[in-house]
Amino acid sequence: MSQAGLDALFHPRSVAVVGASPRERSLGRVVARNLRAGGFAGRIDIVSPKYADIDGIATAAALADLPDAPELIVVTVPPEHVPTVIDEAGAAGVRAAVVITAGLGQGEGSPREAAVAAARRHGLRLVGPNCLGVLSPHAGLNASFAASPARPGDLALLAQSGAIITATVEWANARDIGFSGIVSLGDMADVEIGELLDHFATDPGTRAILLYIETLRDPRRFMSAARAAARAKPVIVVKAGRHEAGARAAASHTGALAGRDAVFDAAFARAGLLRVYDLEELFAAANTLARLRPTVGQRLAILTNGGGVGILAIDRLIDLGGEAAGLSPPTLARLDATLPPTWSRGNPVDIVGDADGARYLAALQALLDAPECDGVLVVHVPTALVDPVEIADTLAAELATRHRAGTLAKPVLTCWLSREAEARQRFAAAGVPCYRTLTGAVRGFMHLVRYTQAQAQLLETPPSLPADFTPEPERARAVVRAALARGDRWLDPLAVAELLAAYDIPAPPVALAKDADEAARLAASMLRRHDALALKIHSRDIPHKSDVGGVVLGLDSIEAVHTAAEAMLARVTREKPDARVDGLLLQPMVSRPRARELIAGLADDPIFGPVVLFGAGGIAVEVMDDTALALPPLHLNLAHGLIRRTRVSRLLDGFRDRPAADRDAVALTLVKLAQLSADVPELRELDINPLLADENGVLALDVRALIAPGDATGAVTNPRFAIKPYPKELEGRLVLRDGEEVAVRPVRPEDEDRLRRFFAQMDEHDLRQRYFAAVRHQSHGFIARLTQVDYARVIMLLAVDADDEVLGLAHIHADPDGEAGEYAILVRTDLKGRGLGWALMQRLIEHAARAGLRRITGQVLRENATMLAMCRELGFDLAPEPDDERIVRVELPIAAGTTRPPVAG
Repeated sequence: MSQAGLDALFHPRSVAVVGASPRERSLGRVVARNLRAGGFAGRIDIVSPKYADIDGIATAAALADLPDAPELIVVTVPPEHVPTVIDEAGAAGVRAAVVITAGLGQGEGSPREAAVAAARRHGLRLVGPNCLGVLSPHAGLNASFAASPARPGDLALLAQSGAIITATVEWANARDIGFSGIVSLGDMADVEIGELLDHFATDPGTRAILLYIETLRDPRRFMSAARAAARAKPVIVVKAGRHEAGARAAASHTGALAGRDAVFDAAFARAGLLRVYDLEELFAAANTLARLRPTVGQRLAILTNGGGVGILAIDRLIDLGGEAAGLSPPTLARLDATLPPTWSRGNPVDIVGDADGARYLAALQALLDAPECDGVLVVHVPTALVDPVEIADTLAAELATRHRAGTLAKPVLTCWLSREAEARQRFAAAGVPCYRTLTGAVRGFMHLVRYTQAQAQLLETPPSLPADFTPEPERARAVVRAALARGDRWLDPLAVAELLAAYDIPAPPVALAKDADEAARLAASMLRRHDALALKIHSRDIPHKSDVGGVVLGLDSIEAVHTAAEAMLARVTREKPDARVDGLLLQPMVSRPRARELIAGLADDPIFGPVVLFGAGGIAVEVMDDTALALPPLHLNLAHGLIRRTRVSRLLDGFRDRPAADRDAVALTLVKLAQLSADVPELRELDINPLLADENGVLALDVRALIAPGDATGAVTNPRFAIKPYPKELEGRLVLRDGEEVAVRPVRPEDEDRLRRFFAQMDEHDLRQRYFAAVRHQSHGFIARLTQVDYARVIMLLAVDADDEVLGLAHIHADPDGEAGEYAILVRTDLKGRGLGWALMQRLIEHAARAGLRRITGQVLRENATMLAMCRELGFDLAPEPDDERIVRVELPIAAGTTRPPVAG
């Protein structure tokens, strides 16, 4: 299903309502009235076989009776008739349908499934069913039964609730805030959130996107689209259903702690979305982002005529994680020169209760010019001495002038505690948000801060993984395959030890005994190397050993081991008579008195798939409730960020007689777990509790691993990942014309320095041919966007030498539908003529065919004869670019099942 049909939702040339009646509350009649009242310039038709006209509009008995097929239809017929309407619409050439009708059911044989099947047969896009409709204010389109029309503006609103849309529109209309598009998603039988994110991310008329989410149908598409959209503009999301009625049953600590909403939170954070927690905060964030550009820092100055109110604002700022700007001596001197001697001489900048517009203006100008301030909140408290609206007029005029001149580099927010509605009118005209409360204003500033921080995090360059970390995925897969063949659900301790060893996760040695006698024999050998041993019951039916006395520590003799083993077996038999006991585990006692007890593990979410968990560990892990989640794959920066989101992270720093724990070792362990999950899809839960961490590194003491067969069995990388992991299957070799071989691999986030060195060796002429302009400096942001790619949409290959230095790069950026991809190739200047570009292009075509792309496109400067010759030889079609005579557009069709010339790999 292509995105092309989505254009008909927002800019149709004609619309038809199917299913109206003359009844006053008929949905079809209401929609038709909204269409006419909205000022839609195209043709509006009504299809109704029972009535000759409705509200003065002549009706047609069927879509086929219309002189021309409409581009968009709005369907309000009874549920059982919807599939027929969609089928007839598709056959007539209708491009999109908004199905307002509810009650289509679910599953095989339902009208919903029949309607979707009909839409897919004809390539028609379907919004709904059970939705409020679609509004496109700039097109005058109100194809909905919303109570009020929306104003044109630059916010997009996507919601799974019609009530949320109507509430938001009413709120926005009261504040002169407008929208570029509004979609009520309903049951999302076809069009879903990810596709609409892609649409509005590239819409030049949309500055920010608001989301209301209850659930997701396609988490991988959502994550891919959300990450792309968040790089382009602010995306604000409110998620309903944060608290589940009952806790999800889980077999391990990690599984129990990985709550559904916590996973959504991790997903939103990973995508760079700004999460808010209720409609009030959504409105506040929309108000802020509709008026202001994101800030570059978090230091806020409070300008007020009331000291107490200013102090409260500072308190709230710090509560929300912001920072009060400290005023520099030059700023203090400038303020001293214009303010009365009784002003506060600090932040908050209290300019005294009789401050008029001129005093406010002088102080605001000083703060806007102060480099130590990243934003200014102006607060007015009512007094009988001055007119609050006169002050608003003065400031609004100054800010409007700066807006027009492009000299307002910092966000300015206002809070008028008297005659707020009148002040808001003045500030709205100047493009400045005005808030009713201090908390709303401060939170608005922090929304800007959090968005900027999320953007920075998306572009952080992680350090490279240690060279000595070389996982052995086949070794781990062999362990799991053998366990599955035995019918095991839980890996036994020896298999767990092998799994950890394959990924270089440190753990003490372990031995398994059948009974007390064998435990004593094994203890004799272990006690020669260790001072004391731990004895644990091994039973797949006893997940928490300590609950039944299944753990005994500090056994320092053979006799003590034998006695403890006999007592443990008797106790377990008495307390858990139905439990299957597989034996007794012996491990050396680990004496690391200064270690912190942590938990680390993997869980499987029904929507987002595998997640990585980290937090405070030990026997009271659920009581401590100090954990955080992240979606894999992880690199070291993301792992450190996961650690910082917990309270226990502060204990990893040194305090009193405890030196700091090795944070890097903890972070690396989390990266290893994420990689293990990517490589072994059958691993469903893994629980390391405790994971000991001190200055000497980490040690996994107690580990449980749950496995299960499934569709992922045998996959190279885990297909259940919501974010596609590093595609190791694209690694290989390329053969140059002289017979030399070079390695080729996908780009990694830590490749920024390598690419910087690569660009430094490029000739300016070669860079101009690639980027169509002189490129003298590659910024961090530019290179970060090349290295931190979405593997679900981008094939980015690097040709590298034996030292992993970049020799050339080639990439294809696929469109959101995976139909076509635009390619680019760049070979280091000193290597041109050796066939590297040709080899990279062949490999790109090969991978594009495997990925299911139907065509590859590109733009080539007409002067780039070498590239054009290669395109002709490879079978590309060449045509001049209509809008630029300097450029040739090239396109290569790829048929299904296409194979390419073999390349060494």
